[in-house]
Amino acid sequence: MIGEQHTVPAPGPPSPEASGEASRERPPGGGSSVRARLRGAARRHRHWLVPLAAVVLLAQMAVAMVTAAAEQTPTIDEPVYVGTAAFYLHEHSVAFNPEHPPLGKLLIAAGVAVADPRADAAFRNFTGDQGALGRHLLYESGNDPWRLMLWARLPVIALTLLFGLVVFAFAREFAGAAGGLVALALYAFSPDVVAHGSLATLDVPAAGFVLTSAWLLWRARRRPALYVPLAALALGAALATKMNALPAVAVLLPLAAVPAWASRRPTDHRPTDDRLADHRPADRRERVRALAAGAGWAFVAAVVSVAVVWASYLAVDPRLRWSPRDPVPAVHGLRGLLVDAMPFPEAYRDGMRVQFGFENQPWQGFLFGHVYTGSRWYYLPAALLVKTPLGTLALWAAGAALLVAARRLRPAAAYVLAPPAVLLAAAMHSSRDFGTRYALFMPMFGAVAAAAVLLPRPARRVRRAVLTGVPAALVAFTAVSSLRTYPYYLPYSNEAFGGPARTHLRLHDSNVDWGQDLGRLADRLRTRYPGERVWLVYKGSGVPSFYGVHADDPRAVPPERVHGLLAVSDSSAAKATGRLAGLIRTSRAVDDVGHSITIYRR
Repeated sequence: MIGEQHTVPAPGPPSPEASGEASRERPPGGGSSVRARLRGAARRHRHWLVPLAAVVLLAQMAVAMVTAAAEQTPTIDEPVYVGTAAFYLHEHSVAFNPEHPPLGKLLIAAGVAVADPRADAAFRNFTGDQGALGRHLLYESGNDPWRLMLWARLPVIALTLLFGLVVFAFAREFAGAAGGLVALALYAFSPDVVAHGSLATLDVPAAGFVLTSAWLLWRARRRPALYVPLAALALGAALATKMNALPAVAVLLPLAAVPAWASRRPTDHRPTDDRLADHRPADRRERVRALAAGAGWAFVAAVVSVAVVWASYLAVDPRLRWSPRDPVPAVHGLRGLLVDAMPFPEAYRDGMRVQFGFENQPWQGFLFGHVYTGSRWYYLPAALLVKTPLGTLALWAAGAALLVAARRLRPAAAYVLAPPAVLLAAAMHSSRDFGTRYALFMPMFGAVAAAAVLLPRPARRVRRAVLTGVPAALVAFTAVSSLRTYPYYLPYSNEAFGGPARTHLRLHDSNVDWGQDLGRLADRLRTRYPGERVWLVYKGSGVPSFYGVHADDPRAVPPERVHGLLAVSDSSAAKATGRLAGLIRTSRAVDDVGHSITIYRR
């Protein structure tokens, strides 16, 4: 500064401290010198090494997802969403698939628009159900289903990669760059995220928007005016994608009020007795102001979220026309009051009634070899135990424990642990035990929580090496386990349960066999079994004959006439009864297609 005088010390012998520091920087041993130079180089290049590692992780994830998207035939739900997305583009109507709001299907519609499929008059005036609508677009309108499905899946792939950046940024906020990379690695190598992120479905977008909202609320603690509205946009996007995101509102809206309470002026010192009377009213007024400000921020978040839902419907149909194509179930009691009170369009509320109607139906489940009707509350935790890499499970548990136990990490626990806990509790009460796709928020939030394992930095070198090396080894174990299942991510299970080839013995439906391998079955029959008689029991939405699978249903003829090859979707085999069970029992398994379809010989 101007006017300041600076004295330059005269040169002299270095102090013992300086000498010791210099000696630590330049160790005498050759090996120590090499390590020092490596550490120095790492520090100098850290500004680009971390982004490079993040790009590499996301690049391998992109390759895995694009490969899966290009090779898999439509899963059971995809034709519904793709057909509805095309109907949005051509007819500007929300008539189909009312049980899900429009935003996720508008995302899919971006890819469908690029593919520009032919929509004939029969499609524009379609009178069948939503599943038939998608099959008509894919197989009966002169379109190429391979090309159309790939383009429909690409926007979801792009969004899944962007959510990876959110995972990295969220974890880095409280665990540093190394913690961010650990979180991103667990996310990028998550078989569930890769599997469903490569499909034109709504599960990954809904879970990712909830994650994004939680991250933005974490940032809003310091800049609420910027980040609370952004978090509300993300929450609204989740609500406008899938209705099962609604339980997250109970956590995220209160978190929107935290910045106002956290910014309350603390009391510098305890007042003396003679000033206690003056202090208490001031403190009470401060609390009232903080509560009012917090309520204001929560109200802003609620209004913005609701506005996003309305905007998604207006983007499809600016006139908000709505007339149910099918009867809407009546919902009574507390659920009915909840639906009626929702500040959403009537189409959204009718969609909620349809969802509650689904919940009242007796669905069939399969877990650890047992077929049952109804639901089991522990289904999702058990399925996650099977479908999550072992290294990831260990890091999830350690990270969650540290977030709760470490005082400096506890503020992050409400943002990282509370939303998935509430969503998982709600999903566990669902009547549909169909797969871990209903809990995809777990690998997302779990990856962020796992970053906490890198935060403690003990002074002793051995302990520091152990606390760094063990997480690195677990991440490597996860990566190897995930890469070994490439490109068959849907049927993944970890090594403790026998790997992907044995998942069908414990789980079914979207955990294993969602109809994705019909094209691979056609290739297998053409290359290994040309000219042989084929019988098929296929669980999926694809049309076998389109892919070159010309087969008959073995359940439609007497068992003694079934000779040759019997191809059965593993979900159908898991719940087989009667004639199909007898046919499988008297046949010999000879081949496996994508770990989801088994070929038997009779």
